[in-house]
Amino acid sequence: MGRSFDLARVAALLIPTALLAGAWGSQLLGGLYPCEMCLWQRWPHYAALVPAALAFAADGRTRVALVALAALLIAVSGAIGLFHAGVEYGWWRGITSCTSTVPLGGASADDRLAAILNAPLVRCDRAPWTLAGVSLAGFNALFSLGGALTIWLLLSGRKAAR
Repeated sequence: MGRSFDLARVAALLIPTALLAGAWGSQLLGGLYPCEMCLWQRWPHYAALVPAALAFAADGRTRVALVALAALLIAVSGAIGLFHAGVEYGWWRGITSCTSTVPLGGASADDRLAAILNAPLVRCDRAPWTLAGVSLAGFNALFSLGGALTIWLLLSGRKAAR
């Protein structure tokens, strides 16, 4: 199909993979517990991995549609990230205010209460980490929306090259 399509297909797989790796790395290695809106941003990236991977096995228009679907899902994560960043920066109110990381199943009431009282409270309206004033939600918005736009431009370049 062409070099621009091949780049789009690879980007559609690498962008959500890299952003999910960064999210999980900040959580598991950096100790940054995700809030509810942080978790919302991950779901479209997980979903984008499926059509992006299938695009390597599909033929013709199907694989183009799969890459386009992956780009759309990446953009959805970026839109959620933009909304979340706006909540963190105080531009608008969020839907939720906090999240607990406590698993509540299979424990006694006393154990659950102790776990709740000792668990970190993760607020969606406070950025736990920033770089140059940009939060992780802001970076997700930038990389996801920029990545989705890049994929779309590469796909449109594929049409122009025909």
